Amino acid sequence: MHYSLDFSAPLAYWPELLAGAWTTLALSLSATVFGFLLGVFCALTKTGHSVWLARVASAYVELIRNTPLLVQIFIVYFGLSSLGLQVGAFTAATIALVVNVGAYTSEIVRAGIDSIPRGQMEAAECMALSRWQTLRHVVLPPAIERVYPALTSQYVLLMLASSICSQISAEELTAVANRIQSDTFRSVETYLIVAGAYLLMSLVMRAIFWLIAMVAFPRLRRLGTPL
Repeated sequence: MHYSLDFSAPLAYWPELLAGAWTTLALSLSATVFGFLLGVFCALTKTGHSVWLARVASAYVELIRNTPLLVQIFIVYFGLSSLGLQVGAFTAATIALVVNVGAYTSEIVRAGIDSIPRGQMEAAECMALSRWQTLRHVVLPPAIERVYPALTSQYVLLMLASSICSQISAEELTAVANRIQSDTFRSVETYLIVAGAYLLMSLVMRAIFWLIAMVAFPRLRRLGTPL
């Protein structure tokens, strides 16, 4: 059986594809920022002095890391509706991705915190620094620097995993592609185009993270290899 590739039909929908790609990036960047903040908070909680807060954070991390992302998206989307909170698919997808990536970020950042020598924190205490000052100036900067490549990979994977959000009709790239292939009957060509778009977005995100590292981490900037 002979099959000829014809990209003209799906490419005619380039405005919709571009809008879907933009939605994917917006969804991913929003989840990255808030997921990072949530993950750092949980990591600090797990390494703090409050036992019950550490247990709550640990339970959250284990629950999220051991359940599928798709199930989490459904719980957020349909669960909020059941509670009478009507939110759009984009908002529900963002919440689910933040909750998901926050758990993975927590474990990555916690590993970075655990890698800081105890002597550095004891020296900070000898200088009469408060706990917040110790975390802000002594612990978090080198900890995040050490795990930055792992965080970068995790957030790129998050962007790729956002394609699952098409299951709740979030108008991201994969949802747009599903609609285009049903209209054109050119499934192979449509998804090849989408695969190329995801590859390009992955490279763009890695470039953004590289620029952030060059600004935020002077030592890595001197080495020239932040990722």
